[in-house]
Amino acid sequence: MTDGVTFDLSLRRRLQANLDQHRVREHLDKGLTQAAVCVVVLDSDPVVHGGDPLASDESASNRKRLLADIPEPPTGFELTGSVEGTAGGAAVLLTRRGSRLKDHPGQWALPGGRVDSGETPVQAAMREASEEVGLDLTSENLLGRLDDYPTRSGYVISPFVFWVDGDTEPVANPAEVASIHRISIRELTRSDSPRFVKIPESDRPVVQLPVGGDLIHAPTGAVLYQFRAVAFDGDGVRVDELEQPVFAWR
Repeated sequence: MTDGVTFDLSLRRRLQANLDQHRVREHLDKGLTQAAVCVVVLDSDPVVHGGDPLASDESASNRKRLLADIPEPPTGFELTGSVEGTAGGAAVLLTRRGSRLKDHPGQWALPGGRVDSGETPVQAAMREASEEVGLDLTSENLLGRLDDYPTRSGYVISPFVFWVDGDTEPVANPAEVASIHRISIRELTRSDSPRFVKIPESDRPVVQLPVGGDLIHAPTGAVLYQFRAVAFDGDGVRVDELEQPVFAWR
């Protein structure tokens, strides 16, 4: 893997300035259930954070089952379901959902969940970060917000970008999270990323982000694609019309 993006004050200023310029597109009037997620930017070490062992509640067969449902996998690209070797430098936090969860077991996710009564989406994002990965985020960590993403399963997801300094080590809540990974921002800027594929069930393109030996799909893939495009590159990319694969519709 090439050298990662340096995790420093210059990067923080770049991300925040680009997010400040972004005009957020909301979808709060569509009758969908509100949810919120965190794009957590933090430092990573390729040796310390670069592994991807099978977690205690998953198996190689579970990974193969998920890979079998991926539409139009690329030729010449070995799908392993692993993100091993993708850490190094400034990174974003990615989780693999527990295989025993009712909704979307084993799939890639960002820390987040449903907005509870009486709380705002950003409050929900911070609460979920604490509950799922043990990060106590505050408004001091907040860099900005990305566009809402309406899902096929009846949610509208509001993504918030946070910056976490220091040696804070996220800790997975085993009831919800099978494993935690740090994906280098450099990995999100691969020349083969993103991919857009057609499916017969929709006239909208499915977005895929190649990460390691896997493909990250919407909603997580859409959020990470817009993070890369808007916050890192400063491009006015919209992702709310990008499609999810059929296995994520339920």
